[in-house]
Amino acid sequence: MINYQRRKTHQVFYGDVPVGGDAPISVQSMTNTKTADIDKTVKQIEELVVAGCEIIRVAVPDMKTASCLSRLRERIKIPLIADIHFDYKLALEAVKQGVDGLRLNPGNIGDFDHLKRVAQKAKEAGIPIRIGVNSGSLEKKLLKKYGSVTAEAMVESALSHISLLEENGFNDIVVSLKSTDIWMTLKAYSLLAKEVDYPFHIGITEAGTVWSGTIKSALGLGSILTAGLGDTVRVSLTGSPVEEVRVGWQILRLLDLRQRGPKIISCPTCGRTNINLIKLAEDVEKAVKDLDKSITIAVMGCVVNGPGEAREADIGIAGGKNEGLIFKKGKLVKKVKEDRLLKELLLEIDKM
Repeated sequence: MINYQRRKTHQVFYGDVPVGGDAPISVQSMTNTKTADIDKTVKQIEELVVAGCEIIRVAVPDMKTASCLSRLRERIKIPLIADIHFDYKLALEAVKQGVDGLRLNPGNIGDFDHLKRVAQKAKEAGIPIRIGVNSGSLEKKLLKKYGSVTAEAMVESALSHISLLEENGFNDIVVSLKSTDIWMTLKAYSLLAKEVDYPFHIGITEAGTVWSGTIKSALGLGSILTAGLGDTVRVSLTGSPVEEVRVGWQILRLLDLRQRGPKIISCPTCGRTNINLIKLAEDVEKAVKDLDKSITIAVMGCVVNGPGEAREADIGIAGGKNEGLIFKKGKLVKKVKEDRLLKELLLEIDKM
């Protein structure tokens, strides 16, 4: 890795998962079920855990939902964060229910005294609070001061709420500064990094659909991470939260910041390709998507770059005419007919 230096931060714990300091950059997501539907929410969280989710956040829109959080918490194996908007009483109840963390948007809690009460209860419970500053919900006085939403306004908002928590002796803080604009988000994190040493939860909010949002998140999170600023990530997609987790891991994996599951390399098709490379690559990706092996798999279409790339990978295929060669650690394993390639490749992966 070239000149990567991660920002040094204070460390907090969501349950047994550390965030900040020298802890690995964690991947989290948020359920899109009705939280009070415990069975359905647990089922989705279990699916997210298989995909690699390490921290989960749930919406807490009302007291009925807040009062069932303990039943949810006892049925899952990863830390639970309660996402609170507007009503501080929901935060107090969530703490009482035994959640592992709170996410508050101070801009819409309203009363600073209410935030103080929440901070006191969180401190007693030993759980972190994430101050979630969002470009879409900045305080009116800051919008008036800066004339519009800016990175500077987001940072000023964060600092004011950080100060409030610090005045109450509360320091287990995580901060997020999310905008749907990549440049604004990057600037905001860069500015705040000069002011505080609290860990950063990073993301590009309202990134879009699975296709467009993945591209936008990769650009935004990649920029922030390569600047050494992220401690935990959440990819925000209009789609399944399972896809959020997979994209988050892919971003970290491709930056060599975390390793989990296989890395797939495949070549673009061209006129030299003699096998159905597009379908084969898609089938391989689908077949190994939840595989918990940190290996590189090459799916190459012809003899120009194929054999070399396949040899460099832990295992790979180099296509020929209606057939393919399977390589493992640079050594030829077998020649296989095209209709057997996927099955034989997976058998060889299982042996590794």
